[in-house]
Amino acid sequence: MTSIRQSTPADGERVVQIWRDAVDATHDFLTAADRAAIETEVQAFLPAAPLWLAVDAADRPVGFMLLDGASMEALFIDPAHRGTGIGRALVEHALERHAALTTEVNEQNGQAVGFYERLGFVAVGRSERDSQGRAYPLIHLRFGTQA
Repeated sequence: MTSIRQSTPADGERVVQIWRDAVDATHDFLTAADRAAIETEVQAFLPAAPLWLAVDAADRPVGFMLLDGASMEALFIDPAHRGTGIGRALVEHALERHAALTTEVNEQNGQAVGFYERLGFVAVGRSERDSQGRAYPLIHLRFGTQA
């Protein structure tokens, strides 16, 4: 049984590990140098970020989401739990709070693009670079809105 709760400082190490494992499983397009630089940024930011966690019956985080108002800034699932509905549950949790939910996804991450499309997100824009200026195109998505 999975439930959703807010993160605490004690969850920091686990959420960084979820991020690391999820990125290693899905972001094979990152250069080694960019992967290392991004991880440094994540380690400095993520443990103290106000996250929504999907936790198992033992209260161990198996996925997380970062919301900034109606913008879903991050959604990462432990690869061992992918395909079990955890990502969908976190997105539905976000939609309960913000019906006009938006997010961005790396264009090269075809699995994530398909996931969001299956949930009803549509592309409303594109950027050639990510928010740090790296050459990883982003697709801008909005829930349930035509482009």
